[in-house]
Amino acid sequence: MADVASVTVRYFAAAAEAAGIEQETLAASEAGATVGELRERLVERYGPTMARVVANGSFLVDGIVRRDASAALGSNVDVLPPFAGG
Repeated sequence: MADVASVTVRYFAAAAEAAGIEQETLAASEAGATVGELRERLVERYGPTMARVVANGSFLVDGIVRRDASAALGSNVDVLPPFAGG
């Protein structure tokens, strides 16, 4: 995540319910450098409901689906819950 000062995180459906918001901007130091680090921070911040969402959901990083915890973050991340039938 070199040269990224902040990360805009958008939450959809159950993720938005768990966070209580639809979008927030986190400093790079708050978000971490990888999908796994962001996942951990979201669980710390929003608790067990968010843990359930991110355990089976996915992250769309700058338009590309990333499920690998070691994937680097970009400047925009969408938190997507698991979808029925998909």
